[in-house]
Amino acid sequence: MEIKKFNDHVSNTPILYIDMDDTLCDYLSHYQKMCELEPQEKYPQSKKGFFLELKPIEGAIESVNKLREKFDVYILTRPSYKNPLCYTEKRIWIEENFDLEFCQKLIISPNKDLLMGEYLIDDVLWPGFKGEQIQFGIAPYKTWENVLNYLF
Repeated sequence: MEIKKFNDHVSNTPILYIDMDDTLCDYLSHYQKMCELEPQEKYPQSKKGFFLELKPIEGAIESVNKLREKFDVYILTRPSYKNPLCYTEKRIWIEENFDLEFCQKLIISPNKDLLMGEYLIDDVLWPGFKGEQIQFGIAPYKTWENVLNYLF
């Protein structure tokens, strides 16, 4: 029996994954704002439009576009299982803040440990990720400028 290999990644360009919430977009501030506006709502992230309203973190869009020139960049984000619309809203957010082509590089997975690549930029560490992790928001990677200085 012949075993076939399936590998769409034929480039020698390093793979870099970037998280969305609190790495590309300001999830926490919006979450806190919604909790203040609607204190009775236990899960404000479950409401329609929550993910569409997230603002980009300072320097994120420009930095990711620069990284796309050197790396094979994918957006790797966890879904909000309480909000089935988050899948669509995250996809729309990528198109509105980047471009339609970049939507093909959106991966939504509850377990980032399953993926392999050279780098993962995330505000949370994933112990099983096979590659180097850059914990965004924590020194020495508090800003996107810090991340770019490290990777370039």
